[in-house]
Amino acid sequence: MKLHTLGEFGLIQRFSPFFTQNLPLGVEGIGDDCAIIPQNGQHSFLITTDLLIESIHFLTTTTSPEDLGYKSLAVSLSDIAGMGGKPLYAFLSIALPSTMEVDWVDRFFQGFRQLAESENVLLLGGDTTRSEEIAINVLVIGSAQTDHIKRRSQAKEGDIICSTGYLGDSGAGLKILLENLPHNPITEALIHQHVHPRPHLSEGEWLASQVGVHAMMDISDGLDSDIQHIMERSHCGAKLYLDKLPLSPSLKTCAKQYGWFAEEMAATAGEDYCLLATVNPNAYAALNLGYQQLFDRPLFKVGEITTGSTLSYLKDGQPFQLSKTGFDHFSAKS
Repeated sequence: MKLHTLGEFGLIQRFSPFFTQNLPLGVEGIGDDCAIIPQNGQHSFLITTDLLIESIHFLTTTTSPEDLGYKSLAVSLSDIAGMGGKPLYAFLSIALPSTMEVDWVDRFFQGFRQLAESENVLLLGGDTTRSEEIAINVLVIGSAQTDHIKRRSQAKEGDIICSTGYLGDSGAGLKILLENLPHNPITEALIHQHVHPRPHLSEGEWLASQVGVHAMMDISDGLDSDIQHIMERSHCGAKLYLDKLPLSPSLKTCAKQYGWFAEEMAATAGEDYCLLATVNPNAYAALNLGYQQLFDRPLFKVGEITTGSTLSYLKDGQPFQLSKTGFDHFSAKS
């Protein structure tokens, strides 16, 4: 069997059982956006790591060193946000060609430092080595109030599925770059969302403090893939409403101009790095009001948690079948 048959998450499931047994009290490992290690009686450390590989996750021809430095930290901070934590420390390991210009490296660290300083994250160490292509690994340590930590396993039947932001902008930005479409203020806005995503840390910390919020994680592989992680861990099903997915004005404009299926892009493209949460339906109205007052936008309803184990889509009230799925590093279908 080849890895593209097994898939990314089949691979993880193949070895994870050996490392999730006999963990010390309070320690949680594989299965969420971060590992959890007790810090003291009230708080726990959240630890996450992400790997970015040239030609797989980014192209130097379409991403500036500053944006790559920023994004390499942002994707790990988003994991901390997905569990309601605050980032504290980072470790950066980077492999570079020996022919790389030092100016490129300086600009990379300028972008990394920009986000680190804005979120009060301290870079404490890492490693460097030589390679043919660029490889970047970032490990982030954060902290959260233990009884506020949100997991993928806490969704309940009837919960409203919510997104903290627009979906599909990053995928649209990538498409514009790869297809070399004309640049204008609208397409540039979408490109910016792809190369310079903002981790929803404040949103995650606030949502984690609300008892009406059950499960939560960040949206990195696309809504289609990520809701299935919640389904698997919470032993539930889900239905998503394509016609209710939050689309930005920029995405709507480009979709109309280029004939894109914007709703499918919003469901499957990935790398939006907003948050996916399930909310008690009786608490949603008050939560949404509080969220809008703090963040100046709605807590967008995108679906509902159901019984069973299947994911279904509705468009205009009718069942709908997507032609694509969310991202999987090894699947030939991604």
